[in-house]
Amino acid sequence: MSSHRHDYEPENGRGKAMKHWRIEQMDWDSFDPSRVDPDIIPLVKSASVVEKNGLDYAEYLRRVFVGDPDFSAAAANWAVEEVQHGDALGRWAMLADPSWDYEEAFDRYRASYKIDADVDASIRGSRTGELIARCMVETGTSSFYTALADATDEPLLKAICKQIAADEYRHFKLFYDHMHRYLKREKLSVWARTRIALGRVTESEDDELASAYHTTNEGEDVPYDHKRCIAAYMSKAMGFYQQKHIDRVTAMIFKTIGFTPHSKLQKLAANGVYRLIQWRKRAFQRQVAA
Repeated sequence: MSSHRHDYEPENGRGKAMKHWRIEQMDWDSFDPSRVDPDIIPLVKSASVVEKNGLDYAEYLRRVFVGDPDFSAAAANWAVEEVQHGDALGRWAMLADPSWDYEEAFDRYRASYKIDADVDASIRGSRTGELIARCMVETGTSSFYTALADATDEPLLKAICKQIAADEYRHFKLFYDHMHRYLKREKLSVWARTRIALGRVTESEDDELASAYHTTNEGEDVPYDHKRCIAAYMSKAMGFYQQKHIDRVTAMIFKTIGFTPHSKLQKLAANGVYRLIQWRKRAFQRQVAA
């Protein structure tokens, strides 16, 4: 395992990481196995290792934003919170499935999926573009954990997902505020911002989630197959989204790219996206059944 999993925690004046909550504060005794939905367990396992990988993203962002100490400090603190999300989800998943080992699964994930942090500029073409992409990620994660919190009757998971969803929304605001700071000097057009945002949204079906599903839910003797793994993940995940979650997602996307949120156009987009998700869910379910 990589030795840098917990190799830094940004500190405030009291020498503590600036987290808004801590794992020990959760009521772990409230876990109720009778209320666990079996379809949620594979999603939580997958999410746990993706979240825990936050330190690699922080290293990538540190290199992209060299010379911007304010953002670099914020990104470092963001990564600490992401790792905590992974650790909380991993601990819950081991309660839901005592045969599963979170740390072992994370080792497998790290060995199979690597983020290229050895960069000197954003793969999005500009720092503004990078921050737009980060806004899209936080939009997706905030809505995902809100959907899981609404879907589960298991009290501990509901509480964890609510905490994480609140963190992810704050993270969205963090990246959004820095995006506007860079936008003043880089001046990306609304259409350039739209292209980057939609491009990042479509990357949700890349190897990051598929590898996470494979390494946390399939045995080491099972060969990795991207198409099978993304279908298995998405067929479950898409089933938990309600129209209200998609309304919120599209409003956040509109806000990021510079369109008016909570408008007629945004409502039309939200309805279209919700129908698309339902159609994609059914297509993935057919793939899994086949």
